[in-house]
Amino acid sequence: MKVILLQDVKGTGKKGEIKEVAEGYARNYLIPRKLAVEATPGNINTLKEQQRIMNIKKEKELERAKELGKKLESVTLKLATKAGEGGRMFGSITAKQISEELKKKHQLSVDKKKILLDEPIRSLGVTKVPVKLHPEVTVTINVHVVAE
Repeated sequence: MKVILLQDVKGTGKKGEIKEVAEGYARNYLIPRKLAVEATPGNINTLKEQQRIMNIKKEKELERAKELGKKLESVTLKLATKAGEGGRMFGSITAKQISEELKKKHQLSVDKKKILLDEPIRSLGVTKVPVKLHPEVTVTINVHVVAE
């Protein structure tokens, strides 16, 4: 029996795939648990339409990420922090602070989880910080930390 998987099923396939499975497996396990539906022509057309819509959404998301990436590459973010003698900082600069400053000073909204900072910035000067906007789009922004 051919079924369309509605979710990833271990050992069977991934969401959206059309698979040939044993009739008992489909009727007694997959379909009652809403893991799959029977692959009728109507269901196949619905699946194709959903995949087409998902592809359009993914393309738009990628375009938005590329546009934001171009804007971010041209930005040098200047952050002022308290520092002691010898240029030693008090505290550190975190991804959350970088995200908030981008929004405040440049009106660019970037989620703090997308800022790939292994550890907080603890030194004055310019630091290159990678930002992963999309699985295919990663840009680097310059964060310039100065003493107040």
